[in-house]
Amino acid sequence: MSTVTTPRTRPPATTTAPPRARLDWRLRFGALSLIWGFSFLLIKVGTEAYAPFQVTLGRLVFGTAVLLAAMAVKRQRLPRGARLWGHMAVAAFLLNALPFSLFAYAELTIPSTLAGICNATSPLWGMVLSLVALSEDRPTRVRVAGLMLGFLGVLTVLGVWQGFQGLDATGTAMALLASLSYPVGWIYVRRTLAGTGNSHLSMTGGQLLLATVQLAVVTPLFTGVPRHFSLVALLAVAALGALGTGFAVLLQYGLVAEVGPTTAQMVTYFIPVIATAAGVAILGESLHWTTPVGAAIVIAGAALTQLRPKSA
Repeated sequence: MSTVTTPRTRPPATTTAPPRARLDWRLRFGALSLIWGFSFLLIKVGTEAYAPFQVTLGRLVFGTAVLLAAMAVKRQRLPRGARLWGHMAVAAFLLNALPFSLFAYAELTIPSTLAGICNATSPLWGMVLSLVALSEDRPTRVRVAGLMLGFLGVLTVLGVWQGFQGLDATGTAMALLASLSYPVGWIYVRRTLAGTGNSHLSMTGGQLLLATVQLAVVTPLFTGVPRHFSLVALLAVAALGALGTGFAVLLQYGLVAEVGPTTAQMVTYFIPVIATAAGVAILGESLHWTTPVGAAIVIAGAALTQLRPKSA
């Protein structure tokens, strides 16, 4: 954006803001993909020392702190209104407290690679739900084909023809349920919190704050004080919250504002790739051929479900 000047005055060339680098958004896109991809590794490391609810609570505390700090810098306040906060509490449960806890519990018994791949099924669940809950979202042949392809990929990852390859059914179901919770939450947000007049930052800050309160109430009821504190696990939880939950949200908002939601949401397709690579390379998790092949099918199917017919 050029500087507004009067006809008599022309600012020196040194005062003109330099143009933003063309690859700037791509670098942030890559950073967001890495942060969210490594989140499943961080969950696994955290749950090796702390209870799943404790990992989730720590994640929310650090993530909320980052967003509240960003709000303070930008001088934004939390939303107001009891009814609004009631809807935000439901959104906090569906989009944060529930899926974060389910993924943490799931990774007690399944590899982080599988959890990352299950996360990629969210667009598939989203399409199914939108066809039921959002009347304006009509299916097309390509999107239906993508849905069928995506779930075929899930069956490939699980290796159903080989008896699920010894995978824990309960943990896998929890990870898939966590992935389902996201589109349920976004549909609820779309129906109840659209057009409130509040900024995305303040709404998300309030939402994470409510999710933190929810976990702060639940965690003492189901967990005890850890017998010893693992520094590595604690740092993993801090990184999971500050980077994977707080800073990542800020990155996502910047990407949506700059390149639009369609391009920004493509980060979903890179997360399972990074999660798989991190789990195998760093945690030494085993990798059967069905995992990368099935993940590729899931990603392709999810991408097809996001295609919209071009307007005439």
